[in-house]
Amino acid sequence: MGFLLISAVFFPIVSSFIGYVIGRKSKEMRNYFADAVTGIEFGLFLYLLIHIFLNGGNGEVVEIPKVCGMGLFFTLDGFRALYGAIAAFMWFMSTLFSREYFAHYRNRNRYYLFLLLTLGATEGVFLSADFYTTFIFFEIMSLASYVWVVHDEKKASMRAGATYLAVAVIGGLVMLMGIFLLYSITGTLRYDWLTGLSRQMAYSAGMGRLWAAGICILFGFGAKAGAFPLHIWLPKAHPVAPAPASALLSGILTKAGMFGILILSSRIFLGDAVFGSLILVIGVATMVVGAVLALFSVDLKRTLACSSVSQIGFILVGVGMSGLLAEENALALRGSFLHMVNHSLIKLALFMAAGVVFMNVHKLDLNEIRGFGRKKPLLCYIFLMGALGIGGIPLWNGYISKTLIHESIVEYIELLNEGRTAGFFDAAAMKGIEWTFLVSGGLTVAYMLKLYVALFVEKNKDSAVQEKFDGLKGHYMDKISAAALTVSATLLPVMGFLPNQVMNPLADLGYGFLQGSVKAYGMPSWFSLVNLKGAGISICIGILIYLVIVRLWLMDKRDGGTVYVNRWYKYLDLEDVIYRPVLLRALPFAFGVVCRVLDSLVDTVVVVLRKTVYKDSKIPRELEEGTPLTHALGCAANGMKRFWNATIRRKKPRDVDYEHKFAMVYEELSEVGTIISRSLSFGLLLFCIGLIITVVYLLF
Repeated sequence: MGFLLISAVFFPIVSSFIGYVIGRKSKEMRNYFADAVTGIEFGLFLYLLIHIFLNGGNGEVVEIPKVCGMGLFFTLDGFRALYGAIAAFMWFMSTLFSREYFAHYRNRNRYYLFLLLTLGATEGVFLSADFYTTFIFFEIMSLASYVWVVHDEKKASMRAGATYLAVAVIGGLVMLMGIFLLYSITGTLRYDWLTGLSRQMAYSAGMGRLWAAGICILFGFGAKAGAFPLHIWLPKAHPVAPAPASALLSGILTKAGMFGILILSSRIFLGDAVFGSLILVIGVATMVVGAVLALFSVDLKRTLACSSVSQIGFILVGVGMSGLLAEENALALRGSFLHMVNHSLIKLALFMAAGVVFMNVHKLDLNEIRGFGRKKPLLCYIFLMGALGIGGIPLWNGYISKTLIHESIVEYIELLNEGRTAGFFDAAAMKGIEWTFLVSGGLTVAYMLKLYVALFVEKNKDSAVQEKFDGLKGHYMDKISAAALTVSATLLPVMGFLPNQVMNPLADLGYGFLQGSVKAYGMPSWFSLVNLKGAGISICIGILIYLVIVRLWLMDKRDGGTVYVNRWYKYLDLEDVIYRPVLLRALPFAFGVVCRVLDSLVDTVVVVLRKTVYKDSKIPRELEEGTPLTHALGCAANGMKRFWNATIRRKKPRDVDYEHKFAMVYEELSEVGTIISRSLSFGLLLFCIGLIITVVYLLF
């Protein structure tokens, strides 16, 4: 098993370089090679998943010693096997779709190199057994995926890439600081040795340091997950990245960040209500901000990117509720884990569908792609499955996970009403959070309805463009792409139609990792009136928001028709208003002023000390130039000169300062010697002389 785990991580990494070499000779062979690598990786994880499902996992840790100093540690359990399989499946589908999508792109060889490299790094994150291994592969994943964002090398792409890289680098450095601090407290970074650490240190002096370490690590993982207020890279990176890469950025790389947050909540801060409250607050903010941004957007991929921010918020709400509910957190744990799985698969289908649109139109503005999906039933089916899934519509997979998270909130409210001690949130506050959850679900329905109507119901305002769209019919994607998208979309209703047969076993796989007890929960009746009521409220709110806000406020009448308008105020953009002005201008200027003041202060202190306490004293008979030897020889030569000028050379006396002349000769010889001694030729000459002497000594 250890060999398989190591192969699962390093096989794609090694293959990425082999594929690059193949691509230099044959692009077609490289495409087949990439398909084969991702297919084999998926097959490998499918085998590991079936093995875990049938036999369970024993938590065996595989070590590669002395790598990067501390060694690399990998392990396998149900969560890791499932998410490794999901990642491999998404990479396989995206790679199949990439063949047609990138047919007219340049730099395809570079794209495939980093596609496979990022796959290996991502699997390394999910299979890691300690923070150090996670950090190494997390950073490789972040830096390799940066190339996806800047692939077309346009101005917007480079700016978005700079934002993505800045968030990744700053988040990584802060995370590393937290990892160092955690290691100084515990002497270990192994996940299985950190379980319940906050409880063990609850009344110790090191609890403050543990919280500092936890916050730093949360910052790093939260940045990659897209949690508020570190979400700024998602709405900027997705619109400019190629669609297959966007599917992976949204569906998997954000879950690598969630993996780290789950480690914190299920290991270090297991059952910690304070940490749970912090995650809940972040989750609610992320959920609302992402949904509002998506509603206002008029760019197809930006809307889906902002939607990813919102869905990460839903997951974080579930994680936060698991901390508040402590031993009774079964619903919250299962809901947050299943929503991670659902969101990954949903965004695979939606972003690839968006890729089909861009592949044909080369535009993403809703006004320009309006009506593209008319008379395209297969594309309509694919997009509709994703839209219904993410909207939490009953009989689709998103409904199951959102119902579990909602039920966990209701359960906590009931516990508070029964007399449970309230922490940061009383029953009234939790009721407000419940309604925020339902309204955010309504916003999800509203913006997905907006996209669906624009693409598949309305007609383009330019009849010639609409006629062109309608003429594409079955020629807008090839059979391989159609198969990849259809398979990805069909999984969504199957999972929703069969929750007990599919969703429950999947949730059970992640339960050991999440430190939950399989026997400690009673699953709700999925389609009871009580549970359907929550989904129904969100659906009604979503339809109302669409009819009132989208149709009446976010659309405008122009040129005899209606157009979608973006009424989001630019001064609400955190990156342009806060991060770039503060981090790139204000802070460097402020620190520059401080450093200049301190530098001048130190210089002033040094000068004052040299003039007072450490006053300089002149060296007696200090020579202005030359050495004592050149001074002595020069004085002697000057004495001889004066004697000869007074006697023999009285008519033609010499006016030469030999002391200065000898000093200049010395300086010239010294400079030449320095140049020669520092030259490579001189070093090689001395080496050769030494080598010859050594050889002669050995011979004779």
